[in-house]
Amino acid sequence: MPDADFHLYDLRVEVVHDGLTPIYCGAKAGDYFELRGEMLHLPEGQGFSIYSLAAVLPLLAAKQRPTDPLDWMTSDAEVACPDPNCKTRFRITREGLRAFRRSDTTATPPPEA
Repeated sequence: MPDADFHLYDLRVEVVHDGLTPIYCGAKAGDYFELRGEMLHLPEGQGFSIYSLAAVLPLLAAKQRPTDPLDWMTSDAEVACPDPNCKTRFRITREGLRAFRRSDTTATPPPEA
């Protein structure tokens, strides 16, 4: 997009499980959702626990932004299930970069340069 003002990564959040212990949130290994811009997309017929979503939600906006290669936000990708008795993890994977125009995302004028 030639008139892009900023870029965000699309994200995929996938349930990762050892297959040996119970999953308590109703998910199955491999279940996922995708975040494209600010829009959350789930495959048809698949749900995602609001408690599991609450565990990953605070990290998603930061994971969408380009970061320094040595920043932990670049390398660390798994979030523990919020249930302390559950071994499930949620892996956040950066997908392709998507371009955005500021004027399409906010009415607030850009800061003065």
